[in-house]
Amino acid sequence: MSDRNDVSEEEVNALYEQLLREGKKSGYHLNLDVGFAKELVKGLLINQRRYGYVACPCRLASGNKAEDLDITCPCDYRDPDLVQYGACYCALYVSQAVLAGKKTLASIPERRPSSDERARSKSTDSPQGTGSLAYAVWRCKVCGYLCAREQPPGICPICKATKERFERFV
Repeated sequence: MSDRNDVSEEEVNALYEQLLREGKKSGYHLNLDVGFAKELVKGLLINQRRYGYVACPCRLASGNKAEDLDITCPCDYRDPDLVQYGACYCALYVSQAVLAGKKTLASIPERRPSSDERARSKSTDSPQGTGSLAYAVWRCKVCGYLCAREQPPGICPICKATKERFERFV
């Protein structure tokens, strides 16, 4: 009998290589400590099995995909963390400055609002009107990519975040 947390080395290597390839195409870099990065990838795979989505392994997921979209890898906080600290919260992704040795990694504070703050924010969110635009403008909450169309793209062409990670911008 297989445990849901059993992840093979082949699965870890495959996802690691995929993230490496996709990151390279999009200008993102994985942590140079391959062993550390692969442990994080293993955590992503465990969460994929556990919850059905790749929640950040360094955060406590609720098991509700809609509540956890902001911490689905790549999380909404990755890019601001990369800019400010040189790495995302779990340090799977690092900046070019870190790779070049111009910046050293340090502890990264949690940006994610508390569950109470997220609930309050959700109850006060209201979609903005589209005015006279022919299409809605959608924004990727991970990288900020904008597109004008009837529905958000299935996958962000910049950071590869899925459709659920887009919000109506205008």
